[in-house]
Amino acid sequence: MNSPTNATIVEHRAAPRDVLSRVRAEYEEMPGLNLTDKQAARLWACDPEACRAVLAELETAGFLVRTRAGAFVRA
Repeated sequence: MNSPTNATIVEHRAAPRDVLSRVRAEYEEMPGLNLTDKQAARLWACDPEACRAVLAELETAGFLVRTRAGAFVRA
């Protein structure tokens, strides 16, 4: 069985704006959502750096806060 190449995986990753909308929607639908940046990147199949940027943007906007353990939760 053939596995996808890294290029194929990268082509299917979402753009940061798309990820921003998806992350915001997920946190709105599940107020108790509690994810680290690594967990979020895996959940949304997002490049880790792009995911960290999205989470930081939502944190700066006051939509998310970071816990002492480093997880992001809805403000």
